[in-house]
Amino acid sequence: MSLKPTTALMDFSLINKRQRACLSLAVVGLLLSAPVQAVIPTPESLVTTGELAFEPSPAAAESLTEMPIVSASSGEQAKSIPNVDVDDKQNKQAEALLAEWRYQVKEDHLAQHLTWRRLLYFLDDKTSLFNKDVSKSLIDDPTFFLSDSSQQNSQQNSQRDGQQDASAEMDAMLVALSEEVAASQGMNSHGANLHSSSSHSKTSANNSVICRFPARTHWLAGILGIDSHHLQADCPAFDDWMTMLAPEQLSVMFAEEYLDSPTSAFAHTLLRIDSKASVADPSQIHHAYALNDTVDGNPDDAFAIYALKSTIGAYSNVIEIDPYPMKLAKYLKDDERDAWTYQLDLTPEETKQIIRHVWETKDLDIPYYFSTDNCASEILRLIDVVRFEQNLRAQLPYAVVPSDVINLLDNEGLLLDARYTPSDSTVRQAQSNKAKTATDFGYRASTKNAARNINSTEYNLMSSMSDDLETVINHGIVASDNNPVDRHPLQMAQVSIGQRGDNSYIDLGLRSGFHDTLDRTSGFPQFFSLEALDARLRFYDTDGDDDELDSLVLENFTVVRGRSFNPINTDSRGKTWGASIEATRVNDGSQESGRDHLVGSVGYESGWSWAFGTPRPGTGEMPPQLCYTLLSGQAQAGRGISKGFRVGAGVNMGCRYQINNQLRAQAQLQLPYWYHGGSGESNVHGHYWQPISTLGLQYDIDKKQALRINSSYEWQNRI
Repeated sequence: MSLKPTTALMDFSLINKRQRACLSLAVVGLLLSAPVQAVIPTPESLVTTGELAFEPSPAAAESLTEMPIVSASSGEQAKSIPNVDVDDKQNKQAEALLAEWRYQVKEDHLAQHLTWRRLLYFLDDKTSLFNKDVSKSLIDDPTFFLSDSSQQNSQQNSQRDGQQDASAEMDAMLVALSEEVAASQGMNSHGANLHSSSSHSKTSANNSVICRFPARTHWLAGILGIDSHHLQADCPAFDDWMTMLAPEQLSVMFAEEYLDSPTSAFAHTLLRIDSKASVADPSQIHHAYALNDTVDGNPDDAFAIYALKSTIGAYSNVIEIDPYPMKLAKYLKDDERDAWTYQLDLTPEETKQIIRHVWETKDLDIPYYFSTDNCASEILRLIDVVRFEQNLRAQLPYAVVPSDVINLLDNEGLLLDARYTPSDSTVRQAQSNKAKTATDFGYRASTKNAARNINSTEYNLMSSMSDDLETVINHGIVASDNNPVDRHPLQMAQVSIGQRGDNSYIDLGLRSGFHDTLDRTSGFPQFFSLEALDARLRFYDTDGDDDELDSLVLENFTVVRGRSFNPINTDSRGKTWGASIEATRVNDGSQESGRDHLVGSVGYESGWSWAFGTPRPGTGEMPPQLCYTLLSGQAQAGRGISKGFRVGAGVNMGCRYQINNQLRAQAQLQLPYWYHGGSGESNVHGHYWQPISTLGLQYDIDKKQALRINSSYEWQNRI
């Protein structure tokens, strides 16, 4: 490989015998050439020590002492010797460094080290749905790699691509580093100014390998024992960025689920970058920054297209670095979502290394997968870069949601103190609760106008953030019971026994997420209801007596079903609504033999809800009991039902009662009116009412286990 001429690292004494110098140079050229060094074992004398990048062997040292140089101390130029100049010495120094580093890399198998592969975005993922067992970098941007298919690797004498081969990229990195280290040391020894203020010098410096890949350089320097003084470079862009962020500590911020925005329905996580000032006083958020990994989607796309592209990786991710107050205000004030912040158990040096790696990757086009490679998984990937032994990302299931990441970090002992920050609606609700308590105990009289002013977003401007959005204000509100660390697992298995008419059955179910209104409430937003990818198989014990029932059926497959409750008598802002997409078994009331048909179903609800009861003292929680009335519309299609379809409209009414911390009950009455279209058959109805009443009861055994009783009855004379 042809090496760029550089300046020598070391100064040696000049002797007067020209013939001896020429002979020595020949010996040095042989001993220090890259091909020879690549195969000759490196003695301990070549290991990096002290101020020099390497310690030469006695023979090499004797020869090198006869090289003519420019003395850095005296500034006097030695006598000129033919074919020996500064460029030659610098070139040989780079070759010597490269040979030493290659030997150590080979001996310690450093090119396959997990940290190196993660720095290159080799995920080595055994669980990812889209990238399982893919042994290449997820990044296809050529600017991220020094080794490409056009470069020839001098060590292996083969052409390799850095995206496909971590070893090739390691070697290309070593080549570049050896040249820059030799050049910088040579310039230092000859009094060159490395910190030129000219625009051209800064542009060139920003493009150096030390400036482009500071995380790779830092890791290699530590593991190869390269003295940090030999890696000095003028990196204006990177240095200004690090000065702005001043990273000392990282925390994970969790913004709770927000059903009124479909893209926020599964919650959100981001990293808070703290400087020394915000570490000393966490309320001084204007000294902190937010590192947010999100989808770079097209806002003009319809929601269905947006969701599909986000799921299949058709959009890229984007890394946003913003002042932390701006991001926090979006969640607390705009969306009115409570936030939890957890300090990560990382050292300041690990924090800086993560930020160095972010610098290397922040401008790259990386596919974004809503369910697998998203804001939550990226946090684990960054921690894995500095904690390779914990292998956090590989511990996640196929679908990754923010609360899973919080629970995993907690289980791994990586979360330190937790800080709760109530949203604006929670602050208003806390005031409302306090005023109602004072009224109930006769401390003060309440008027409708006073209550209206508390609930009004126009008149009540109290918030957890100061008016200048620079400080978090503590209003003394007790933390709500929505800390995601306390929630039940999102993936739930279900085993049920039941009776339908004269037939008994067993249900086996699996729900990927999230939570329904009967589930254990701790860790979730109040009245939260969202289920996704829920499948249930039913085994009937018919004994051959019922020809209408198969012994094994798919009872239900829910793609998504949820309800957003915003009670009108609370400080929660928004409307109450619900939606569902599922395949489910229904009874067709239009005909006598219309039992048990599998149909595809889409539904939407909108209406009102009310909360009642006494909330926990000192909190901003709403009252614990809930009732609702929803106007509903549904469309269903399936081969077994009359005309192959039916559409319905009606009313759904229900109440959920929190009996105690472990026991809840829910009752609901559905009043749909179905229409199939006209029929010429006298015994087939084209339209009809089909009321359905349901009752549910759940008792929580612990965080992971519960007992539930469900019953339903269809008030239709043909069923």
